[in-house]
Amino acid sequence: MRRRIESARVAHLATVSETGAPHVVAICFALEGDTLYFAVDSKPKRTRELKRLRNIAVHPEVSVLVDHYEEDWQHLWWVRLDGEARVVEAGPEFQHALELLMDRYPQYVRARPAGPVVAMRVRRTSGWSAS
Repeated sequence: MRRRIESARVAHLATVSETGAPHVVAICFALEGDTLYFAVDSKPKRTRELKRLRNIAVHPEVSVLVDHYEEDWQHLWWVRLDGEARVVEAGPEFQHALELLMDRYPQYVRARPAGPVVAMRVRRTSGWSAS
């Protein structure tokens, strides 16, 4: 599962709002040990007060889904990471997370994320593969 996660370029983050409504967004990520990092990057957004960050502040339990699809269904797979997320605004962990993300995504070298960064402590990993 780890190899599949590390080969993926995008994942989907699921959070829950204060009213219990689900919210899913695509993220770019880096995984180190049992911590998954993603950052608020410079892609255009309506606001810097993102719903995913507000949701994490209220309900830190999150899920991240990494998956692979192709027309030959023998190659389908998914991996879900469940854990607790927290927002990191500054400091050594913030810088380290940005370095991990820049190593993984050349786009982040050209347009360094302003942050914040989210650190998710992975508590459970589950998955499925057709092959």
